[in-house]
Order: sequence, then C-alpha cells, then structure tokens
Amino acid sequence: MADFRHYRIGQVVPSSNVTMETEIPAILRARHDIEPERFTFHSSRMRMTRVTPEQLEAMDADSDRCALELSDAQVDVLGYACLVAIMSMGLGYHRASEKRLHRQMLDNGAPAPVVTSAGALVHGLKTLKASKVALVAPYMLPLTQTVVAYLEHEGIEVIDYEALEIPDNLEVAAHDPKLLPGIARRLDYTRADAVVLSACVQMPSLAAIEEAEQLLGRPVVSAAVCTAHQMLRALGLNAIAPGAGYLLSGAYADSPLPPFLAP
Repeated sequence: MADFRHYRIGQVVPSSNVTMETEIPAILRARHDIEPERFTFHSSRMRMTRVTPEQLEAMDADSDRCALELSDAQVDVLGYACLVAIMSMGLGYHRASEKRLHRQMLDNGAPAPVVTSAGALVHGLKTLKASKVALVAPYMLPLTQTVVAYLEHEGIEVIDYEALEIPDNLEVAAHDPKLLPGIARRLDYTRADAVVLSACVQMPSLAAIEEAEQLLGRPVVSAAVCTAHQMLRALGLNAIAPGAGYLLSGAYADSPLPPFLAP
C-alpha cells in the first residue's frame, strides 16, 4: 500500500459559492498520479447571495469566525475564497486579512498559513512576471473596476477587461466556462503578459484554462489556479498540477512565497 502524506485544506467560502469546493479539489487531486500526497477538504461559510458592496463587507466581517472553526479541525492551510470581498475592503487589504485570520488560528492553538484568493492572484501574476494583463470578471462594472484598481495598485497594469455584470452569485457559478476563451479573445490581449480568465473564484474556468492558453498564445490563470499554486507553496510542496495551465506546469514549482504570508 502506498505511503501518502495527508493534508487538510481549509476554505472560507461565501454561503452561495459552489465552485471553489470543486475547482480546488480538482486541481489538487490531479496531482495524485505524480506526487505522494492526498488531500481532504473542509469548509466554513460566510453568508452572501448577491455580489454587492454591502453584502461583501458583512461577509468579510464573518471570516474571523470561519477561521476559528477551521482551526478546530486543525487544517494545514486556510484559503479565503472570495477575491472581490477582499479587494472591496481597500487597497492591499489581503495582507491585513491574511495576518488577522492567521492570528485567529494561532490564538486557538492551531496556526496555519492563510492564503486569500485576492493575494494569490496578485502573487501568481507576479510569479509569472506579468506586468500587463487582460482579465474577465463576472462582477458588475463598479466592482470590476475595483478589481482593476486593486491590481494596478500592486503594480500590475490592466490593459483591457470584460465585466460580465452578473449580480446573482449562483448565476455566476452557472456561467459556462466554454464561453470564456471566446470572451477573452475579444479583449485587447496582444500586449498582455498573461490573461486572467476568471478574476473570481465563483466563476468556473478550470476546464477552459489550457484551451485559452492555446488560443491566446500566452499564460492564462484564474483566481482559483493562483490560489491552488500559493496553497501548495504554503504547504512546502512543489506547485505542480496537470491540466491547470502554465503557472502549475512545473515552471514555477518552487517559487518563493510573498514575505507577508503567515508561516
């Protein structure tokens, strides 16, 4: 019988999110044939049904409770699975969120590294040395512009973007990922170093990442792919996963973590 290393993956997710608990497991389980690990997945939920500033702020306030609950399960890494909730709280907020949630777990005697999808997207793009990007987001235009401003504050120029303007979070999850490569192709991506196919962990895109890379001729990531990459590095594992695009191809398997990430 094979001797596998076992890891518990904790996720803080919006109550209406039905994608992060499918895409992150799919990415990590794709490693089963190449790496000696097995993962289990554990979630705590924050109430949110519509992607509005008011619901996002109320939801983020609930993230401390979720981190405390997941520390009771002694997870090995914690992922905060709502990109725009973090970005709507202010420029650079992912750093404060990651440190605060880590403190919650530390105070409960079960510290674990904390990864936010917002911070992971920033770090994933910087790992690719992508200073110019084009992106697709499901949000209403003002929230999409918030995402653009957040990335640009981090030194990443957004040269073009598409706001799909889907306000209901379950409708975001129902968006067909097969449509995303064609949507991305409409963008002015020729000057982009990379394309963000889904700047949202609720909008599914994993099935379209490698097709989009072939179509667009450059690295393509999503918030979920970047989150998986940073989770693996936070666990001290090589960040490789078949079928998840160039960032997880092995070219950045041992890339360093951002200095503020909680140990």
